[in-house]
Amino acid sequence: MNKIFEIITEIVGWIQIVLSPTLLGIGFGFGIYYYFPNQNGMIFGIIVSIIGLVFGLIWATKKLKTTGTIHFLSRISTTLELDNVEKTENGKTEK
Repeated sequence: MNKIFEIITEIVGWIQIVLSPTLLGIGFGFGIYYYFPNQNGMIFGIIVSIIGLVFGLIWATKKLKTTGTIHFLSRISTTLELDNVEKTENGKTEK
């Protein structure tokens, strides 16, 4: 049962990593088409979007095979300021 949960979380993490550059590529693609609203602008916008998707697929697969997607996502989401906070005897926090 734990193995299934790990596989599901890795798949969700993989999708999150793929979506990040894909959405950026789509955003840039729409921006290109907005400034060049013709067939060439649309083709170039689609190419930029596809490049974002391909980059996302490569990046997510690389992270899945090396450290794991959840490990990668947890490392980029961490708050480094809280790593050095220590509790004193009276319950107050200090650095």
